[in-house]
Amino acid sequence: MKMNRHIFMLMAACAAVVLPSSCRKEAASGERFRVEVMNRYTPVKDQGRTQACWAYAMLAAIETEHIMRGDSVHLSPSYAVRQHLAEGFRRRYLSGGAEAVSARGTAMTLIRTIMARGIVAYDACHGGEDANAVVLARKVERLATAAANRRVGLDRCERPLRRLLDESLGPEPRNVFMLGASYTPQEFARSVCAPGEYVALTSFTHHPFYTDFALEVPDNYGRDLFRNVPIDTLVGRMERAVRAGRGVCWEGDVSEPGFDFARGVARLPDGTPAAQADRQRAFERFDTTDDHCMAVVGLARDGRGRRYFVMKNSWGTDNPYGGLMYVAEDYVRLKTIAVVMSTQ
Repeated sequence: MKMNRHIFMLMAACAAVVLPSSCRKEAASGERFRVEVMNRYTPVKDQGRTQACWAYAMLAAIETEHIMRGDSVHLSPSYAVRQHLAEGFRRRYLSGGAEAVSARGTAMTLIRTIMARGIVAYDACHGGEDANAVVLARKVERLATAAANRRVGLDRCERPLRRLLDESLGPEPRNVFMLGASYTPQEFARSVCAPGEYVALTSFTHHPFYTDFALEVPDNYGRDLFRNVPIDTLVGRMERAVRAGRGVCWEGDVSEPGFDFARGVARLPDGTPAAQADRQRAFERFDTTDDHCMAVVGLARDGRGRRYFVMKNSWGTDNPYGGLMYVAEDYVRLKTIAVVMSTQ
């Protein structure tokens, strides 16, 4: 049974949506930004110890995309993490213990998880943010290894897996109840994210531009394909998408000294080169690493006229911008690993 678009229209009154509050933002430190675009988004969350920025950020981008369309959805990262760990368990078991289990992933991990296992509303499944993802993944891995050694079959060995995930992440919803109707997570997901609706873009010169390749980062367990484009094209498409109110998920390096969550700002030292060759060199030397995902929700300029992408983080609201980050365009040019956005 497919959920029709008009059902999501009626959900607009049910899901919390954050509205742009002003055209100028000022931090306690004196940082001032003139906001050019601020799209609507659902409340900022805290991913805790789940290592699931990929789920929080990509779901936030999908939520902003639906708000732009006049729908309203508020989706569950905890459900996506649970399904990702369960899939890791199955891979570990069927490979005879060769495949590792991890709670980490990329933005495309979330898309693939939704396609395979569905999604549920946030209120139906949340509260697993306190779970230690490293410890939980190790427990899932040990459980799968022991089951593979006993050759008990998936049906039998998945029962203790469900108990473990229930204890750590809360019970798994079997249905989504909306406006008097019941849907499976897979049925619900078809109205949230259609097959082929999102495209992953990257920008590196060790593959030809305008070809697809499996991005060589550790968290791309599914060997998902990314479309390779010049960095000017990638940044231009990001800007156009944000100006059109579309959902965009950014994936990149946040281990730089210039990325400061406490101040709510990420920028490079003045004069740092950020051309195509510079980003390739930084990637090949492992100076640019695949650390974190955030949803892009706006555009702004500082007092010197430099452009910033405003990003919704998932580390809580304890910074001057309520959990948002102002990421300088040159930082984006040098430190982006990938972006995921709607193909529409």
